[in-house]
Amino acid sequence: MKILIVGNLGYVGPSVVKQLRASYPSAILIGFDIGYFAHCLTNVHVLPETRLDRQIFGDIRNFPGELLQGVDAVVNLAAISNDPIGNQFENATMDINFKAAVDLAEKAKEHGVKTFVYASSCSMYGQADDSARKETDKLNPLTAYARSKVAAEDALEKLADSDFAVTCPRFATACGWSDRFRLDLVLNDFVAGALVNKHISILSDGTPWRPLISTSDMARAIEWAAGRSASHGGSFLAVNAGSNNWNTSVLDLAEATARVIPGVEITVNKQAPPDKRSYRADFSLFEELAPYHQPLASLPDTVKTMMEALMEMGFADPDYRNSNLMRLNVINRHLLAGRLHSDLTWVK
Repeated sequence: MKILIVGNLGYVGPSVVKQLRASYPSAILIGFDIGYFAHCLTNVHVLPETRLDRQIFGDIRNFPGELLQGVDAVVNLAAISNDPIGNQFENATMDINFKAAVDLAEKAKEHGVKTFVYASSCSMYGQADDSARKETDKLNPLTAYARSKVAAEDALEKLADSDFAVTCPRFATACGWSDRFRLDLVLNDFVAGALVNKHISILSDGTPWRPLISTSDMARAIEWAAGRSASHGGSFLAVNAGSNNWNTSVLDLAEATARVIPGVEITVNKQAPPDKRSYRADFSLFEELAPYHQPLASLPDTVKTMMEALMEMGFADPDYRNSNLMRLNVINRHLLAGRLHSDLTWVK
C-alpha cells in the first residue's frame, strides 16, 4: 500500500503519520508539505518524519502529478487552518483549502488513486440552534476557513464515483498534544494559561458550544477514511468526525481544565457580544460507519497529557500568545523576515 499525506508538517500530521505507520507497517508513506511550520517542533525526541519513507517539500498549489504514480490513497491535511490567518489571507485560504485541494483530487483520480481523504471541519455549521447539527443540515460558514471547506466539499462530491471514493471527515475543533503543538486552539490555550498564569481568560461569556476531538482520535478517523471503500458509505461521504460526549460549552472546557490543574482562576467576559460560532454536532453517522475507530481520548486525560508535555519541555512563557506556538505569529515572522510573499508562497 502506498499513501501520500499532503500537509503532514503541521499540527495534526505527526499523529496521522504515527497512526498510519502503526496500522500499515509495510506501507510506503510519503509526506508532502510547504514547510511553514516544519521547524515548530515541541518536546520531540525523534523527528516524526523518520516514520515516513520519503518527505517532499512543495506547494500544493503547484502539485507535481507524477508523485501520484502508484499511490493507493491520498490524505489531504494541507490547509490554512486558523481563522485569524484565514481572515488575514483570505485569497490564499481559498487557493490552498479549496482550489488546490480540488486540483489535487482531479490529478489523483487521473492517476488511478482509489481513495481521497479531505480533512474538513464542523466549523461550516457556524451559528446553530440548540439541536446538534447533522450532515444533512444547512451549512452556515462564517469565516474564510469555513467557506473554503464548503466550497471544497461541493467540488469534491462531483469527482467521486465507484472507482474514486472521497471522504470528508468534518472534524470537531482539534485539541491535544502534537509533536508540532499549537496554542491557538481553545482547549490548548486554556491549558497553557492555567499552567503558567494560573488563570483562564474566556473572551466570550462562556456559553458558546464547541465539539472537540483530540489529535490522536483525528488520526484514527483519518486511518479509517483512508481504508474506506465506496461500497461502505457511498462514493462521496461527508461525515461529522468526533464524539457526542465531547460536545461542550467553552465554560465547561475551562472548568474541566481547572479540575486537572488546581488553583486556577477562571474569568468570563460577560460584556462580550454573542459569539456566533456556537454549535453542537451529531456524530451518530460516524459512530455507525466507523465503530472500531471511535474517539478514545477523554477530556481530563487530554488536558493532563498536554500539561505534562508542556512541563517536560520547560514551558513557562506567560506571554505565550506572542510566541511561535501561535500559527499566525509564525506566518507573520516569515513575512517580516522576507521569507514569504504576501500570497504565502516562499521567496526563492
